[in-house]
Amino acid sequence: MLRLPALCERTALGRSTLYRRIEVGLFTPPCRLFGLVSAWPAAEVDALLAAGIAGASTKELRALVKRLVAARGKATESRRARTRRRKT
Repeated sequence: MLRLPALCERTALGRSTLYRRIEVGLFTPPCRLFGLVSAWPAAEVDALLAAGIAGASTKELRALVKRLVAARGKATESRRARTRRRKT
């Protein structure tokens, strides 16, 4: 997980630029860890950087962001299901 300063360093994007890209769907939003603490999964950042280096279009980047965010939901659901099974 990458916190904002590490993410900015890794992507060479400033904070404002990063949040602008999130707003228009060109970068994944952060994951809330706890309280006010947020971070980005390193694997997602690597996938977005690789797509950019490969010359992905804006449309392709938006589709990738949607897939990555959807995969987060699936991972969360499966974790919750495992936790429920352990409690019963």
